[in-house]
Amino acid sequence: MSEIITRCAIIGGGPAGYTAAIYASRANLSPLLIEGMQPGGQLTTTTEVENFPGYPQGVSGPQMMEEFRLQAQRFGTDIRLGVITAADLSQRPFRLTLDSGDTIVADSVIIATGASARYLGLPDEQKYMGMGVSACATCDGFFYRNRTVAVVGGGDTACEEAVYLSSLAKEVYLIVRKPFLRASKVMQRRVTETANIKILYNCNTKGLFGEDVVEGAHIVENAGTPEEKHFDIAIDGFFLAIGHTPNTGIFKGQLDMNNEGYIAVESPTTRTSVPGVFAAGDVSDPIYRQAVNAAASGCRAAMDAERFLLED
Repeated sequence: MSEIITRCAIIGGGPAGYTAAIYASRANLSPLLIEGMQPGGQLTTTTEVENFPGYPQGVSGPQMMEEFRLQAQRFGTDIRLGVITAADLSQRPFRLTLDSGDTIVADSVIIATGASARYLGLPDEQKYMGMGVSACATCDGFFYRNRTVAVVGGGDTACEEAVYLSSLAKEVYLIVRKPFLRASKVMQRRVTETANIKILYNCNTKGLFGEDVVEGAHIVENAGTPEEKHFDIAIDGFFLAIGHTPNTGIFKGQLDMNNEGYIAVESPTTRTSVPGVFAAGDVSDPIYRQAVNAAASGCRAAMDAERFLLED
């Protein structure tokens, strides 16, 4: 096993990580980027991106991420496939362990590991991923203008997404497993006052169906009770809004985080509670979760790392 020494290690290969690499490379930091389990991040599961500046005709998520990657390589970023399995941030230089057994020794670290959308665990979710199944209404809602969609969840996020989609779609089903909404009173009111949102209480999704794309969902109401009932709804899109899980497991106990596990940063910077460690993108952003925002924070993280190293 070998040691790889770098001034700046970037963990994660999504919009935040690649953008950080572009800026760090241009600052002559000779960064090393480890792409993780999903090179390109969540955008690789998105068929079409139409809200990222510079792509007037839209672009597929995988294509855009490949262009980000190539740009980072152009300026000299050392990009490697691999997963960081352990991190020691207790002292500088920091030590990161790769799944290959190699160790990265870094003077600064940018964490851009993102967050993973929570899914119901249905096989159909993967079957129709990007073909009707989405975890981001803001990203994909435009494709469902004047169509019928379903949103799963009963909290603020689900209600917000249902209201957003109601301005685009013909009809929105809000599938709620409990007999009530967990969302704040104001969000509950917005949902119930929106004419084209239909709430399905006490309901769970058992599966999806369709020839090549989502055409409907199998629903069970009052599961496990004498009133149990099965029925189908015809939909064109199926949106998961049951939360995200930040990919921060290996940093727990070493960095300050909020109650949901997102890395805390000293806003407006990307500095974490450990000097020399910075966080960018969805791993520290439980609110916006947009590629353009992740890319911007990647830029800030690289600039923060450069300044830290200059002052060191």
